[in-house]
Amino acid sequence: MEWFALERWSPYTVGFGIGLLSWISFLLSDKALGCSTAFTRTSGMVERLIRGAKVRKKLYYQKFPPVIEWEWMVVVGIVIGAFISARLSGSFEWQWVPGKWAAAFGDGSIKRTCFALLGGFFMGVGARWAGGCTSGHGISGTLQLAVSSWVAAACFFIGGIGTAFVVYKVLG
Repeated sequence: MEWFALERWSPYTVGFGIGLLSWISFLLSDKALGCSTAFTRTSGMVERLIRGAKVRKKLYYQKFPPVIEWEWMVVVGIVIGAFISARLSGSFEWQWVPGKWAAAFGDGSIKRTCFALLGGFFMGVGARWAGGCTSGHGISGTLQLAVSSWVAAACFFIGGIGTAFVVYKVLG
């Protein structure tokens, strides 16, 4: 089991694992693998703390109730799995500003945090607008050969490449 301690895994091994996980998800829950809904459910739970039961009257939260469901546990599993993987490989470290960012913009964390929050906001809006995230469309949807998911996956790559170009070549 030395491969658990590898810093980088083969993309074929990871792809096989994700495919197997998707298959198990369909088999056990009859649901596609995805996690962006967990973030909207979380925002509903936070809003419920402020506004109370009024939140449940919103049409969106009638369809996606602000409760902890399986997608939320997928996000928790991603965080725990990433931590365990980094610890086992010996590559774990706290890093507020990645090296590539520091080389382009300096090592200040305020600008990096603002860009990260802005990027997260746009990713969340995009995931809701597209009806799913990179795991929902890029993994589960393409696995089912859904045309909309293949278009979404292509747009993920185009958007990611375009954003990296603007951030690091135009602004950097």
